[in-house]
Amino acid sequence: MTGSDVPPSFRLAYVPGVTPAKWVRIWQERLPGIPLTLVAVAAAEAAGVLRDGGADAGFVRLPVDRTTFSAIPLYTETTVVVVPKDHLVAAADEVSAEDLADDIVLHPLDDTLDWETLPGRPANERPATTADAIELVAAGVGVLVVPQSLARLHHRRDLTYRPVTDAPESRVALSWPEDATTDLVEDFIGIVRGRTVNSTRGRTTAPAEPKPSKRAPAGGARRQPAAGKTGKTAGKTPRGGGGAKGGKRGKPRRRS
Repeated sequence: MTGSDVPPSFRLAYVPGVTPAKWVRIWQERLPGIPLTLVAVAAAEAAGVLRDGGADAGFVRLPVDRTTFSAIPLYTETTVVVVPKDHLVAAADEVSAEDLADDIVLHPLDDTLDWETLPGRPANERPATTADAIELVAAGVGVLVVPQSLARLHHRRDLTYRPVTDAPESRVALSWPEDATTDLVEDFIGIVRGRTVNSTRGRTTAPAEPKPSKRAPAGGARRQPAAGKTGKTAGKTPRGGGGAKGGKRGKPRRRS
């Protein structure tokens, strides 16, 4: 099978915490003949997967190298602290970084937040992953500050989380290699941007069907009624009508 014979497909990478289901569903509705394959990648590996052609586009966490990648920022996540349910933080609606000063704040190697100074007290070692850090929180070793979607992804019944008002925030974007902006990438951009199928921007998946033309009856234009003929039959008076005023029917008037 030659390269031109390979059926088209689209590979979409996504980092932990991102839920691409809505956009995948729209893709399947609009392009049912082109399969979309999801590629789960770690946040730190997303750029390499896109650069090496392992995916056509991906939902990533910013920043990305803008000399290599195009990116469309989509949303900014709330940052939360994950704690055991019996922790003091659980009694508050939200906390600040200063409120965590006495806690050991775990800092996993796959952390996606751009900290200038990590709050709290450092742990002896950095956990390898966010999942490992969650296990340590459950064991009472420390607390963990992450984007809210990661707290939901690693939800445990014995843990809870609260917003941290002054922590760095994580931004999610759709990104792809700038020199590989294919027609299918343009199609997916249109879906993410909320364009309709018939939008003038981007590609149109299928040409619109032509509207049926109004054809004149065989033999030319419609015939006009003959002169002097009105209604269904010429010369007939509508039922119940009369030509003159005296045509009204009813009881005769009694003479005085």
